[in-house]
Amino acid sequence: MELNNQAYQQLADRLAPKSNTALNCIKAFAVGGGICVLGQALKNLYLSLGTGENPAALLTSVSLVFLSALLTGLGLYDDVAKQAGAGTLVPITGFANSVAAPAVEFKTEGWVTGLAVKMFTIAGPVIVYGTLASVAYGLLFWLIQCSQLG
Repeated sequence: MELNNQAYQQLADRLAPKSNTALNCIKAFAVGGGICVLGQALKNLYLSLGTGENPAALLTSVSLVFLSALLTGLGLYDDVAKQAGAGTLVPITGFANSVAAPAVEFKTEGWVTGLAVKMFTIAGPVIVYGTLASVAYGLLFWLIQCSQLG
């Protein structure tokens, strides 16, 4: 059986699973919002323990990264992501998951060639371009400051 483009598209449309966009948006909003609420609760907890604003923010970030990596290692983060979709992409937890997931997947290849190398498969470009962007921003800021002084 030979299919032309139009027949193939009709077949693909008929067989593709239908998604409930409204429900998916609600799930993503609820889970993403829940992660943010957890982050705020952690920050409030750290503040109530007497840490300052900056240490509380740092401890909150570290806690969210730890929890995300732990849930990824236990295989639970993917289960949540299947239901929540984009809701799990809240920047810090999604980034921690993107670093931890390849490391877990390739741990059987060894500590160096598996875990250490694969851990930065996804995160590596983000780190590189983030660093380059921060250097460019720093240089631009420095040039502006120098022009204002002179």
